[in-house]
Amino acid sequence: MTKRLILLTLLAAVTAFPQILSLGVKGGVPFTDAFNTAKTGRLEYISDTKRYTVGPTVELHLPFRLGIEFDALYKRLDFESTSTSVDVFTRTATTANSWEFPLLLKWRVFGGPIRPYVEAGPTFDKLSDISQLARTIVFPNRETSASTGHPPELQNTFRVGATVGAGIELGSRRFRVSPEVRYTRWGWENFQDLSGGSLLRSNDNQAEFLLGITF
Repeated sequence: MTKRLILLTLLAAVTAFPQILSLGVKGGVPFTDAFNTAKTGRLEYISDTKRYTVGPTVELHLPFRLGIEFDALYKRLDFESTSTSVDVFTRTATTANSWEFPLLLKWRVFGGPIRPYVEAGPTFDKLSDISQLARTIVFPNRETSASTGHPPELQNTFRVGATVGAGIELGSRRFRVSPEVRYTRWGWENFQDLSGGSLLRSNDNQAEFLLGITF
């Protein structure tokens, strides 16, 4: 009798597990640029923002239509700079991987097949694989190159922001699709140029569209 009770308890726990924890993937498109760039005199910064973000997501479902969501979202960052003088031309290319970890409290406004929700919480950002390659041409015929994992524009490899969002959850407990819009305000910059950010600065404001698929 005791063995049968234990078996039934385990089966009930396995059956309930998908109802309290959902796993899936989340991807989307940033609305805002990763960097604010400018040009002055003989120095110019440019950046081509990669319009994608993707990563795994997990949500713990709580009573009262609440949930706690944790994501690991990947972005690719890059920027370039060019500087000129009388007989020297220098071009640098900088790349980095950005992993963002939002930890959000989610509240579904009401139940049913179409469930609007709002969410808020902190987001943590960690940079990895940072690389800068500098190529210098000294006219008329000398060229040098150098690389580093700690470019002079790098200020922080870690930062924290506050995130808010809203979306709509569609589907059942076993399969959900969730389009949403998020805004993150970062507390400080990862990158800024040596003049204090007048030519290059990580964008403190981040808005993006995300689509989650969970099971």
